[in-house]
Amino acid sequence: MTPPSPLKSAAWLLAQRPGAVRVLDCRYALSDPLLGRLAYLEGHIPGAVYADLETDLSGPVQPGGEGGRHPLPDPPVLADWLGAAGIGNGDVVVCYDDPGGGQGFYAARAWWLLRWLGHREVYVLDGGWPAYLAAGGEASTEEPHPVPTTFTPDVQPELVATAQDVQNREDGVLLIDSRAPERYRGETEPLDKKAGHIPGAVNRPFSAALDEQGQFRASTEQAGRLAAGDVPTITYCGSGVSATPNLLARELAGVPLGPDNRLYAGSWSDWVSDEGRPVATGE
Repeated sequence: MTPPSPLKSAAWLLAQRPGAVRVLDCRYALSDPLLGRLAYLEGHIPGAVYADLETDLSGPVQPGGEGGRHPLPDPPVLADWLGAAGIGNGDVVVCYDDPGGGQGFYAARAWWLLRWLGHREVYVLDGGWPAYLAAGGEASTEEPHPVPTTFTPDVQPELVATAQDVQNREDGVLLIDSRAPERYRGETEPLDKKAGHIPGAVNRPFSAALDEQGQFRASTEQAGRLAAGDVPTITYCGSGVSATPNLLARELAGVPLGPDNRLYAGSWSDWVSDEGRPVATGE
């Protein structure tokens, strides 16, 4: 049975009564960590709480690099932040970012994290901030003061793959590298200490999950470009962030998050933290 869509449209969001949906603004830029919050202060969806990739949607970076550049946050810490943001277990949550320039993956990271904590009623706003404005949505500069509540995590460990899982994967498991082709091939590496990819991985850039308007492509297109069929997949990127649109795309194509659609959370930055792990280059 096809799972419910992980996406909501701007028209759907605008049709909801005020306060019926909790909204997370996930805009961010790896090139300048302040840009996302500045964009939020300049205008955001009314009532939206800002979710910072570094401080809210990631745990602390470890000295040796284990866990990658954006480690998974500790579940109780993330749950406490969600509660402080006014998000409880019974709330409907919509996450958005700004897909302009192919950067539409921070909302998918928040979506994945909430699903990892066992929250089902969480969605990504298809097309993000530009789609909201194009649909007639108004921008607010007022920071909300949500009423704190309790979020009780129910961690879903089957959504996560470790480096050991990747190393010991069975022959029938497809390993997907979601980075840009030139990083996959090892021609350039702007962020991590080694260039290349995990041996055996295929390259399916996350940016191809979105069309020219920054909206997710149809399920048939996602299935075609991922070319994974029904086989189990482990998906990674540089640090467990930009892989999440491909995880969402697999769910659109009918394979829900779970044992057959897992995230290697530490991703490439975790993989290369161990000098003994093999590295491949080229196609």
